[in-house]
Amino acid sequence: MIDDPDPSDASDPGAAPEPPRSAPVLRRSRGQARPWAQPRTTRRLAAVGVVLLAATGFLLYKGLTSALVYFKTANEAVADRAQLANSTFQLEGVVVKGSVRQLSGARVAFTIEGGGARIPVINDGEPPQLFRAGIPVVVVGHFVGATDNFASDQVLVKHSNQYVVAHPDRVTVPAGGTG
Repeated sequence: MIDDPDPSDASDPGAAPEPPRSAPVLRRSRGQARPWAQPRTTRRLAAVGVVLLAATGFLLYKGLTSALVYFKTANEAVADRAQLANSTFQLEGVVVKGSVRQLSGARVAFTIEGGGARIPVINDGEPPQLFRAGIPVVVVGHFVGATDNFASDQVLVKHSNQYVVAHPDRVTVPAGGTG
């Protein structure tokens, strides 16, 4: 008995051969990404993400460390002199009576005291109107070289009794001084 050929098996001599059934046929529409290009795109996006993350982290680190200003009392600053070196920080103390001298221009020299330590300060710039001997101040600047002289470019006056009441262990106002 002769089997009738299956009409679906009939091949047209002009038709393209049908691909084997085991291999998937990849058909894509226009504008669709090539399947082999997707890992490359993913790697590029990951690399860009890593670069952006690193840049953001670096900027945050630099911004925070450069904006960070240490706050020290006079005795802490003298004790930590070697670690502070020439870094900028805020120095707190009370202006010693009889130490304020006007130098050339707007420069003022004075000495601050805190916790038994005395530090001579030269401030470049006009001190605030409330600045005078016997009051608590914060000066912003750095030690000069290997000396205990402090170069300042800003003086902040603690002009209220509220600060002294809130921080009795930080600043002691000498007798006759105003807090």
